[in-house]
Amino acid sequence: MKGVVFLHAFPYSPRMWEAEMALLKTRLPVLAPHYLGLSLEEAAKEVLAEMEEMGLEQAVFVGLSMGGYLIFELFRKAPERFLGVVLSSTRAGPDGEEARQNRYALREQVLKEGVGFLPEVLLPGHLGRTTRETKPNVVEKAKELILEASPEAVAESLKALAERPDSTPLLPRMEVPALVLVGEEDTLTPPEEAKGMWKALPDGRMLILPETGHLANLENPKAFRTALLGFLSEFF
Repeated sequence: MKGVVFLHAFPYSPRMWEAEMALLKTRLPVLAPHYLGLSLEEAAKEVLAEMEEMGLEQAVFVGLSMGGYLIFELFRKAPERFLGVVLSSTRAGPDGEEARQNRYALREQVLKEGVGFLPEVLLPGHLGRTTRETKPNVVEKAKELILEASPEAVAESLKALAERPDSTPLLPRMEVPALVLVGEEDTLTPPEEAKGMWKALPDGRMLILPETGHLANLENPKAFRTALLGFLSEFF
């Protein structure tokens, strides 16, 4: 059986994919595992185990931000499971030293204070200017999803993100159709970063989504889903 696996961003949950799951579930087998709090290696094992349980032999993997990092880990472990990939709002390179230290500091704060302060810290980077200024419902949805996360899971994922390996050397080996999506207003993984990834992929294509920040599927759902459905039509 072949289908689609959705891999969520940090510090969110599979609920960020509710609309995409609803759109596809009557047409295709779809899976959206929850792995906040796991290392990338543990998360990859969990995804593969859930695929086995579902009878999903191969998939198009759709990863946003941390979901993209997990795609690289999955490709290291099981490249034969890949039909194709959608890399949205993500990067192949590791954190620099400053970013790594910032994650460790945030981890300590979360363990001491919980997640109540996280929306104020994260949303200015996670949401584009257009969304923050004109889409209060999306801002509220993102805030709600962040506040659902457990402090312990957030802390462990921050450690996993800080310590993730450099996946840049992997890109030329990913010889499956790949779609790179990036928001025009994404400051965390900006379009220039996405272009570098796209150029390194053997069978890549890229789209810049207008008036969109880092949480592309929530901020510009129409553009995101149009791109996704177009890409999936190559396989199903």
